[in-house]
Amino acid sequence: MPASPHLFGTGRFGARAAALTVSAALIAAAPAPFTAAPAAAATTAHPSTYVDPFIGSTNGGNTFPGATAPHSMIAWSPTSTKGDQTDTAAAGGYSYDTTRTRGLSLTHVNGAGCHPGAAGDVPIMPFAGDVTSSPSADTKDAVYASDFSHANERATPGRYSVTLDSGVGADLAVTERAGVGDFTFPSGKPASLLFRVSNSLNGSEDARIDIDEKRHKVTGSVLTGAFCGRRANGGTNNRKSYYRLYFTASFDRAFSTRGTWKDGTLSPGSTSGSGGEGYATGADRAGRGSGGWVGFDPSADNDVHMRLGISYVSLDGAEANLREEIEPRASVDAVAAATARSWDKELGSVRTGGGSEDRRTTFYTAMYHALMQPGVVNDTDGRYPGMDGKPHRLAKGQRAQYSNFSGWDQYRAQIQLLALLEPEVAGDFAQSLYNFSEQNGGVWDRWVHINGATHVMTGDPSAATLATFYAMGVRNFDYRGAFDSLARQATEPNDDGLSDAGCPGQCTGQRPNLGQYLTSHYAAQDTCHCWGGAAETLEDAVADSALGRWAKLLGRDKQAAEFSERGSWWRNVFNSEATDGAGTTGYIQARNLDGSWVTPFDPGSDRGFAQGTSATYTWMVPQDVRGLAERMGGPSKAAERLDAFFHKPDGSWSVKGGDALRYDPTNEPGIHAPWLYNALGQPWKTQETVRQILDTVYGTGPAGLPGNDDLGTMSAWYVFSALGLYPRTPGSASMLLGAPLFPHAVIDRPGRTDIRIEAPLADSAHPYVSALHLNGRTYDRSWTDGSLLRSGGTLAYRLSDRPDTRWATAESQLPR
Repeated sequence: MPASPHLFGTGRFGARAAALTVSAALIAAAPAPFTAAPAAAATTAHPSTYVDPFIGSTNGGNTFPGATAPHSMIAWSPTSTKGDQTDTAAAGGYSYDTTRTRGLSLTHVNGAGCHPGAAGDVPIMPFAGDVTSSPSADTKDAVYASDFSHANERATPGRYSVTLDSGVGADLAVTERAGVGDFTFPSGKPASLLFRVSNSLNGSEDARIDIDEKRHKVTGSVLTGAFCGRRANGGTNNRKSYYRLYFTASFDRAFSTRGTWKDGTLSPGSTSGSGGEGYATGADRAGRGSGGWVGFDPSADNDVHMRLGISYVSLDGAEANLREEIEPRASVDAVAAATARSWDKELGSVRTGGGSEDRRTTFYTAMYHALMQPGVVNDTDGRYPGMDGKPHRLAKGQRAQYSNFSGWDQYRAQIQLLALLEPEVAGDFAQSLYNFSEQNGGVWDRWVHINGATHVMTGDPSAATLATFYAMGVRNFDYRGAFDSLARQATEPNDDGLSDAGCPGQCTGQRPNLGQYLTSHYAAQDTCHCWGGAAETLEDAVADSALGRWAKLLGRDKQAAEFSERGSWWRNVFNSEATDGAGTTGYIQARNLDGSWVTPFDPGSDRGFAQGTSATYTWMVPQDVRGLAERMGGPSKAAERLDAFFHKPDGSWSVKGGDALRYDPTNEPGIHAPWLYNALGQPWKTQETVRQILDTVYGTGPAGLPGNDDLGTMSAWYVFSALGLYPRTPGSASMLLGAPLFPHAVIDRPGRTDIRIEAPLADSAHPYVSALHLNGRTYDRSWTDGSLLRSGGTLAYRLSDRPDTRWATAESQLPR
């Protein structure tokens, strides 16, 4: 395997020594007896070389290609522009389809759905020219920006480089909280670096820059926040600041020029400046903001080396982070190599053997995207910004304070993958969310960005998340205190739950109008103070079911019974008489406080729902699939309806989205639906449906994700599905079983027994399971209980090119 090749263009690696091979004899022959030790295909020693950071950078994936480390604070990546300084070409700041940039920003969030997305703080623009006017006055990004070609752009885990059409080159590498950059300027032209301190993706309230000529340093900060701030209530509810990012940048040479600007005023020679842009859009924000620049004499040396550190606590914290993480003379090559090793360790938690080159690229890139989150927000000295706006310090035993929790998205797949592969990180993440809630009056926010409660989306995903962590064996957090806190929020009404501030989309209450919900046993559409009554009911039922399972594991039987009963309240918004007008009856439907159904009803409408329709949400009962099937007329009838959810009337597949009545792979409420066939006694349909999605919805190249990655959620779906596993329901360690993509895979679990997956015939022609052995014994169930995760073991599959309608179909063996 070559050492960490760069990616060009779409990120295809091109020719490479075949490190993973499966002999033709193994593929062609019948599988070895299950009692024999399976022939293991060779596995890669450097999985980071298969990662293509450009996957998902178009088609709405909102990923970014820049330099980042596992769970890092810094993510140094380009901000694209289409000619509007107050907007970007994509929610995350980068779009593969837009080849013009206005700077290299220090912070990013992977796959966030709001436009503009989170962060994109402090774009640093290398500029081959003299600064003769205020860059903030360049509202169309016509002067202080540059085109580039993908042929001159490279990205690998931990490193990003680009040569702009202006002739300037930038080569960046990062650690967790710091980075190094080499900037090469064309001969015969002025060489400048612009620090756009106020130009975060969402704007800013304030920003500051200071230039220290004597020490060859630039320092500063930006006060910003406002995630999703242009969305709720016409974009006014969340236009608020909740964090300040500090940075320090030191250089290996003296400055030849310097200056600052504010709004339209340029101040050559100035060494300090300040001013924010505000959070508006277009003309209300255009031309505002502040920053500064430093210039260099390129006549003797046209290369500028910069070391940079960041902090959410203080400038001193940024300085300390830089000192601790990057040596004074560290090169880009050295930092990049160290971070690539960190990614190899991270990605090596799943070792695959066999399979095609493209599948390995898609798989390890999905792991890469899934394991970017959560991101560390504490400094090396343990200090971090609290949700109360005050600095706090890590408690004894906590290794990191993490943030960036897109709960409504992540609780369905990403947090399960985190618990499976990185239980210590999962525990610190759980403690982090608990810490934030304690600093927020006991309220757990459903979308936490840095130290801000943004209230984005609906439901109570924190309950589902922490219950799942505990069920999957995560213990390194105050699980009793966290359970008590979440149970209290689910049982004691809070005044925030009676507010419509931010609705829809960012309703402030953790459990909106809880008093009414506990009385009616559903969220009333006309009084719920939520995004949609039907969706809120389903989300809360999932959360309560998870809390019930957690309570049971804690030995709190009374609470377990109460929350488990509440987990069945989804039935109160299932209308057996609701019809699509074409013969199908029985749908989830919103209700009013007086018990009446919200009409008119249309299964393709989002009335009563959040980012989805009744046709999709009707399947969102993972905790009680058999109960849902009974309401639909039995498992066979439910399976027929599920068939219609994945197929058009002519029988062709409909799994790419765009049809309000059918499966949408781009959003979360229905992403578990392909796996529901297991509980309906038709697991071969799960196998063929999942394989269809893996093969046609996901792939290599910039369009290789179906839509917003949503902080690794869509990528985690791919990782699980490629392994032939999927979480059965939140609050549980049970896994549903499908057909693996790879002939060989090992889930490496230090200190615990590994999970091995052997499927010698795994390839495009064998998507069906015909037999399975678990630890050498015949296994006739399409699911496992928590013992597989607790004890590890080997799943040995016999795969087939045709459906086996007998395996795992016995009524007594179905998931319940």
